[in-house]
Amino acid sequence: MDILELESFLPYRLYRLADAVSREFSKVYKDRHGLTRPEWRTLSGLGQRGTMTATALGEQSAMHKTKVSRAVAELERRRWLVRTPDEDDRRVEHLTLTKAGLAAYREMVPLAKAFERELLAKLSVGERGSIARGLAALESGLTSDKNGP
Repeated sequence: MDILELESFLPYRLYRLADAVSREFSKVYKDRHGLTRPEWRTLSGLGQRGTMTATALGEQSAMHKTKVSRAVAELERRRWLVRTPDEDDRRVEHLTLTKAGLAAYREMVPLAKAFERELLAKLSVGERGSIARGLAALESGLTSDKNGP
């Protein structure tokens, strides 16, 4: 019988690494603003892109619509974002950061970049290039698989 060694199985290793990195980075935005992972992703998506719909946010951040909805509600409660109904389709809302939300985002950007620099500092220059190319190849391969040949 063939055995799968989970610890060396690439999808499992990628999941564990992504989870570990995400948990470590969550300390930054949780300590600073008490944000959850979905709230951070929502804040950063809107900070990066400006106005977005909840559907677009979910697609951009790979979050389920219920997580997006909860994050939006919490950021709205904090007065960090506003919802504007779409003029053509009242079922759609456009989400935009308020001045306070944008200020929180702008405060977090250098902290996020510093975290990334610290993470990359654990790798040599060659390893950084290799991992960037490897990730790009996997992402491209998986994206093209979804969209057909």
